[in-house]
Amino acid sequence: MRDDGGPHGWLVIDKPLGLTSRRVVDIVRRYADGRVGHAGTLDPLATGVLPVAIGEATKTTAYAMAGRKRYRFRIRWGIARATDDLEGEVTGECTARPSREAIEAALPRFLGPIRQHPPAYSAIKINGSRAYKLARTNTQPVLPMRTVEVAELRLISIPDGDHADCEALVGKGTYIRALARDLGATLGTFAHVAQLRRLSVGRFAESQAVTLDLLTEQGHMSNDCRYLLPIETALDDIPALIVTAAEAARLRSGRRVMPGSAHLGTDPGLVREGAVVGAWYGQSVVALARIENGLLRPVRVFNC
Repeated sequence: MRDDGGPHGWLVIDKPLGLTSRRVVDIVRRYADGRVGHAGTLDPLATGVLPVAIGEATKTTAYAMAGRKRYRFRIRWGIARATDDLEGEVTGECTARPSREAIEAALPRFLGPIRQHPPAYSAIKINGSRAYKLARTNTQPVLPMRTVEVAELRLISIPDGDHADCEALVGKGTYIRALARDLGATLGTFAHVAQLRRLSVGRFAESQAVTLDLLTEQGHMSNDCRYLLPIETALDDIPALIVTAAEAARLRSGRRVMPGSAHLGTDPGLVREGAVVGAWYGQSVVALARIENGLLRPVRVFNC
C-alpha cells in the first residue's frame, strides 16, 4: 500500500455510449486519488469493457493491451461513411444487400492474419499528428496497410435486410470499423458499423464490469473496494517465477538477481533468454523482470 493509502489494481468499467475513454479515466481519477490509465481505447460510439489501471497497475497497461479483444457489432449495409461508423458523413450509397449465405461464405476470408487499411479517422500518428485530426481538416491521411489478426469471426443474427450482427475475437491493432467496411466491399456493397460493444480485453471480461454510476455511488476508492481487481490480473499470460525475500528486496531496489533459489511457477519452456517474467514473493507480484544472461533484470517494480 502507498503511504497515502491509495488503491492499486484494475477496475473494469462498462463504458457508456458517448463518452471518450479519456473522459472515463478522468471520472475514475476523482475517486482513486492517484495515477490512472486505461488499456485499449474505445470510440465514443462504442460501449463495453474498458479496463482502467489504478496506482501501480498503470505499469502493466502494455501487457493488458496486448491481449485479444472480443467485440459484438452491428453492420449497416448499403451506406459508406467517412468514419466507417455511424458518426461520419455519408460518402456513398447503394441498393445491394447481401444474403445470409453470402455473408457466411465471405467471413472465412477475414480469418487469421489479414491485411487491413486502418480507418482514416483513427488515433494512429502520422508525422506526429493523429490521423483523425488530419481527416477533420480535410487533409486525407494515407495510412499504410498492416497485418492484423482475426482469430474468430461469426454471424450472430440478421435483424433485418439492412443489418447484420457479428462477433469477432481480434488481436492488437485490429479495427472493427475497417473489418465491416472491407466485408461490405467483398460482398459488393458499402458498409459501416452501426453499433459496437467490447465484451473482453485479454482476461478482463464483461462479467467483471461496473458502471460509472455504481462507482459514483460508492465514492472514494480504497484497496478493499470489492470491484478492484489485483494488479496481476493483466499478467496472467506471463510466466511466474517464485523468488525469496532477499531476491524480492533486490529486485524492488532495481538490482539484478541470480535466481539460484527461484523456481518456475509455470512451464519452464516458456521462460527463455530475453523473456519477461513475473517475479512473485508470497501472494504478490513484486516485479516484472527480463531474463538476461541467466540474471533477472527488473523492468517494472511494484511498490505496494
